[in-house]
Amino acid sequence: MAKAKTSLTAVERRAEELDTIAAVLPIERRDELAELLTDQDVETLRHLVNQGMGDNTLRALTSDLAYLEAWGLAATGKSLPWPAPEALLLKFVAHHLWDPDRRETDPNHGMPADVDESLRSQGFLKSVGPHAPATVRRRLANWSTLSKWRGLDGAFASPALKSAIRLAVRAVPRTRRRKSARAVTGDVMAKLLATCASDSLRDLRDRAMLMVAFASGGRRRSEIAGLRREQLTVEPPIPIEGGSPLRSLTIHLGRTKTTSGEQDDVVYLTGRPVEALNAWMTRAKIDSGSVFRAIGRWGTVSKRALDPQSINAIIKQRVEMAGLEACEFSAHGLRSGYLTEAANRGIPLPEAMEQSRHRSVQQASSYYNSATRRSGRAARFL
Repeated sequence: MAKAKTSLTAVERRAEELDTIAAVLPIERRDELAELLTDQDVETLRHLVNQGMGDNTLRALTSDLAYLEAWGLAATGKSLPWPAPEALLLKFVAHHLWDPDRRETDPNHGMPADVDESLRSQGFLKSVGPHAPATVRRRLANWSTLSKWRGLDGAFASPALKSAIRLAVRAVPRTRRRKSARAVTGDVMAKLLATCASDSLRDLRDRAMLMVAFASGGRRRSEIAGLRREQLTVEPPIPIEGGSPLRSLTIHLGRTKTTSGEQDDVVYLTGRPVEALNAWMTRAKIDSGSVFRAIGRWGTVSKRALDPQSINAIIKQRVEMAGLEACEFSAHGLRSGYLTEAANRGIPLPEAMEQSRHRSVQQASSYYNSATRRSGRAARFL
């Protein structure tokens, strides 16, 4: 007689439902999220996946939703109410935007100690001090978006909330820092590639990954992690006077952070990066699917792609191997480094933007300005 199947608990059911969307929305803490999120939270995420929302946006929404639920439980002892009342939104601002100087004389100012301890024990809070205003605004914006997807409004546009944020930011100004303290410019890239000098699988993979990410315009780590063999098109070699023709290929980007994927957005690789990429794919026997994959302890190449966090970890590991400070670099340093190096070499901004695929001239020019202002004529009047 067959044994009756034991019914799943609510947490187990949510874990299974989260697992079904993990292919679209990578979830590293599935079991923890299953305990934290409500049934309605999971249903909202499934709905957003079915709507075709971008992977990066979904990751940010999921991360912020998990943080909000954890904060709500720690601060009020209850799951988040939907829609959120104005008083709860103001409490969120008060807990995250506060004055460190006043905290020294008033322990009740800012986030309460028990809430802080609860969030740290769960891994949701790592930094010390108030949050960056941009982080608070993003989480409130995602909170509002999730409310709207549930058919609710909330008090996110209330004058009191806007005033509270404005006054808090004015009281405690905080300089916005770059995602990577230092840019991975040409000289830094040479040092990183020097750590990938052997013919081991890891060196072949990391050399190709670094060269492709940098030379293709400083691709985002999510784009490198999601790169598939089917996105690559071999192009005719580029003739060089007095030398051997350079290998060339096209990368079809598909959907990115700033594009919908409806247009065939492409970038090009030429020369050494193409050779490095071909060497890796040949050795790893990759003729379809994900290009950059995990490598097991015994040298087995996984069929699954590296996740974006692993891309960042590999770059930091190579930075350390090169004798540099890992804390000063991140994957975004490749993106800023490409534009900085382009400026150093005198490449016009529009030409560099064609490869980096920046949509904002203001954003792209900020890297150019950093590279040229110090040595420019405007700084040499005397």
